[in-house]
Amino acid sequence: MIRYTLTCPQDHTFESWFQSAGAYDALRTAGHVTCAVCGHADVKKSIMAPSVQSSFKGPQTQLKDLRDKIEATSEYVGPRFATEARKMHIGDAPHRAIYGEANLKEAKSLLADGVPVMPLPFIPKKKTN
Repeated sequence: MIRYTLTCPQDHTFESWFQSAGAYDALRTAGHVTCAVCGHADVKKSIMAPSVQSSFKGPQTQLKDLRDKIEATSEYVGPRFATEARKMHIGDAPHRAIYGEANLKEAKSLLADGVPVMPLPFIPKKKTN
């Protein structure tokens, strides 16, 4: 099925469904497509945006999914992030997935010391520990 927006010479605009593009052409040629308002048979397709559905998730949905996954599989350590990451790196704390906050100076220091860290594309929700 295909939906067309149609216009007659009187500038009446209406929509109609057809089995296919070919079916529209055949019905129009036979004079069976007429204006829904005035009945004029000289009806033409108007420019219209297609209605396309996609499984693509927009950026907001993707960020929400990422946030949900990180929060479900990681421990929130808040402002202790730099300290906890450094402890894990040197073996003073068990390795685990963590997230929290660090300022630019702390993040640069961690990276300079070889501690693998990366910024999140969202601000973590505040949690109480």
